[in-house]
Amino acid sequence: MNDKYKKLYSKINKILKDYTPLTVDCGVLCNCACCKGDEKTGMILFPHEKTTLNTIQRDNGDLLAVCNGTCDRNLRPLACKIFPFFPTIDEKGKIYVELDYRGFRVCPMIEHSDELLFDPKFFKAVKKVGKLLSKHDDCKDFLIKTTREIDEYSAFISE
Repeated sequence: MNDKYKKLYSKINKILKDYTPLTVDCGVLCNCACCKGDEKTGMILFPHEKTTLNTIQRDNGDLLAVCNGTCDRNLRPLACKIFPFFPTIDEKGKIYVELDYRGFRVCPMIEHSDELLFDPKFFKAVKKVGKLLSKHDDCKDFLIKTTREIDEYSAFISE
């Protein structure tokens, strides 16, 4: 990872600090289901992101970080830190923070989102991270591609 991206991800980690979607450990709701990946499930790394976790390259070129259920929380990939949300981007480049419906099978927060009280500081931090990422062309392309995937998945599961 070159210095430009080291600085970017360092800044992102400072923005997110210790923010989480809930003020309590969401892992108690699902027995930490999102932390138990395999060759088909895990967290997709953002462009130029590095991790200490095992990674698998998918057919489309994405790197998937796979966890055995324990890791240093400070070294988690960005997707882990913001799950089950994602900084989506519209055609004008505006950033929103939305549920990442691709995680519907593992995260009960998605199904019960209307019943939960989420931390507004978390959303503000994720939006700021999205704006920062969108200033880098390859990261912006990733946001656009992933926003489309989330929209398609959302439409599919709501049918």
